[in-house]
Amino acid sequence: METLGFLIDGFGVALAPHNLMFALLGAFLGTLIGALPGLGPANGVAILIPLAFTLGLAPETALIMLTSVYAGAMYGGRISSILLNIPGDEPAMMTCLDGYPMAQQGKAAEALAISAVASFIGSLVATVGLILLAPVLAKFALTFGPAEYFALFLLAFATLGGITGKNPMKTVVAACIGLMIATVGIDNTGVQRYTFGVLELYEGVDFIIAIVGLFAISELLFFIEEKAGGGKEKMTVNKLSLKWADIRNILPSSLRGGVLGFIAGVLPGAGASLGSFIGYTLEKKVVGKKGYFGQGDPRGVAGPEAGNNGASSGALVPMLTLGVPGSGTTAVLLALLISLNITPGPLMFTQNADIVWGVIAALLIGNFLLLLLNIPLVGIFVKLLSVPPMFLLPIVTMIAFVGIYSISNTTFDLYFMVAFGVAGYIFRKLEIPLVPVILGLLLGPEMEKNLRHAMDISDGDWTILWDSGLAIGLWVFAGLGLILPYIVGPLLRRRMKVNTGTGGPEGD
Repeated sequence: METLGFLIDGFGVALAPHNLMFALLGAFLGTLIGALPGLGPANGVAILIPLAFTLGLAPETALIMLTSVYAGAMYGGRISSILLNIPGDEPAMMTCLDGYPMAQQGKAAEALAISAVASFIGSLVATVGLILLAPVLAKFALTFGPAEYFALFLLAFATLGGITGKNPMKTVVAACIGLMIATVGIDNTGVQRYTFGVLELYEGVDFIIAIVGLFAISELLFFIEEKAGGGKEKMTVNKLSLKWADIRNILPSSLRGGVLGFIAGVLPGAGASLGSFIGYTLEKKVVGKKGYFGQGDPRGVAGPEAGNNGASSGALVPMLTLGVPGSGTTAVLLALLISLNITPGPLMFTQNADIVWGVIAALLIGNFLLLLLNIPLVGIFVKLLSVPPMFLLPIVTMIAFVGIYSISNTTFDLYFMVAFGVAGYIFRKLEIPLVPVILGLLLGPEMEKNLRHAMDISDGDWTILWDSGLAIGLWVFAGLGLILPYIVGPLLRRRMKVNTGTGGPEGD
């Protein structure tokens, strides 16, 4: 009953006219960004964070808008998958298998509608799971001490590469780079570290600047190098003729995919790519010889779409309750929370209950908004996708520069953002993932603070770090997180390659 009361209060926040307007805007922009091949939700949220600062949005409004962008991007990834056989992001890869054959058969509108309905069901199932599980996990997290939190952060880094990651060692290197950047500034004892006399570095590196640089600016550089100047292939959508029988046919697949996706999202290091993959694989096993997967079976569209959207909501559970992101996009959202002076974790459910429940309620509302947007307005999204990058680039660049300048009103931050953009471009060329860098920068200060606190309590005795059963369990899971990618990862990626004809995805 207590949870229901908080949720009702959350609806009061989410249904405020200005919050509803920004939820709609976020859903629209997110769908468009998700449909652009290669961008994905993490880049989309990172690109639009400066917009939230430029508009001077209240914390709950900014979070509602960017969470809607996240949900919308997960929806939008299916558009280019179905129409062009090009995944909008990695989790949408499995949608290509049956979505594109449906489009080739003149059923593009039906495939897009089925994927929208499946995304809605999967996300709705997972949001209900978030409502039920998050308060329980938040109460459990209140029992954590500094040693347990240190082990939890270690677990987050150990599992960040996930079992679908291509090179776990590069993930470790990226996390170490992030932790190194996190040490810049004045520590809690008043000692300057790696400031080199630069006054702007005394307070450390602003993670919003780092995120916008690493994601948005590096993406712009990739656009300039690979995509600028060329218009996209013209996309056509037939007249929609979806019947209730078609929806009834995909309903079990969507429910199964939503549950599996939610579990994959909550698990550290799994993410939407795994949710999409197991959603598709399960449908092939359940349907068996009665299906025609790979040839345009609607259930082959519904399963993975429900799975990846379920995982996106599931990944919010560890971020909100423990302060540990469950995916790349939630790492970006975590940075936004910290920049707004909101401490994610179990205390957030009491100290900032209006914000956290407002965001959860907005997720429920956003699902309905996205369903209403994605079925009747899909033709508009398709037409917008034909806009050449040469027109999109100046808009994205303007948002990034104006947004960052509005935070501190110093040109130093603009140069710093560009420097991070160049670094992000180089990292991506070397196939070093960006999310671990951000996570190291975000969690590094808290990880250090908890380590110092644990050492103070134990008078320098290191055994306190594994002195409780909970801490030992977290250390064990962290060890498994480092080992399993080398054992399970190659097998899973091989199966993904067999199914898709390409390499396995790395996550959202």
